Amino acid sequence: MASLLQRGKVSAVFRAMDADGDGCLTEYDFRSIAQRWGRLGGAAPQDRERVTAIMLSWWATVASGYDADGDDRVTVDEVLAVVDRLPAMLDAVAATASAMFDAVDADHDDLISAAEYRTLIEIWNGRRTDTDSVFDILDGDGDGHLSREEFIELWTQFWAGDDPTAPGNWVFGRFALPA
Repeated sequence: MASLLQRGKVSAVFRAMDADGDGCLTEYDFRSIAQRWGRLGGAAPQDRERVTAIMLSWWATVASGYDADGDDRVTVDEVLAVVDRLPAMLDAVAATASAMFDAVDADHDDLISAAEYRTLIEIWNGRRTDTDSVFDILDGDGDGHLSREEFIELWTQFWAGDDPTAPGNWVFGRFALPA
């Protein structure tokens, strides 16, 4: 069962992914995120295709295994049922993180800069977002960028972790922590 922390952070991402604002995720919402990635100028076509394939794979996983009422609409509670199982699916979580890393690494230097991270968050949110203070939290060693390994660790902390002090809790930006 998801903790309050997991519910808070997943709910924030859920709202960002809910492209039509209907309170449920559908294949349309997953395709919408993939299309936003497709408009990212610096991502190579193969990276955009990989992100699209992974997003649609996650939709298939969520819809086929966790859409409890079979209505092709997934609620936040149904997404949290997937999150409960992610600690046993760390390879899939890491593969998703790696694909996102490739798509965000616009200059292909195998590092994510603060500007590239801002692009990631703005794609997820669909709006301009100030990410400087969050990037400083994520960049634990203070070297001004995130390596692939750092990004995968942060992504995994977000999706499969429950430590309130983990910097990865902020990988999708700020959200209100549950009381």
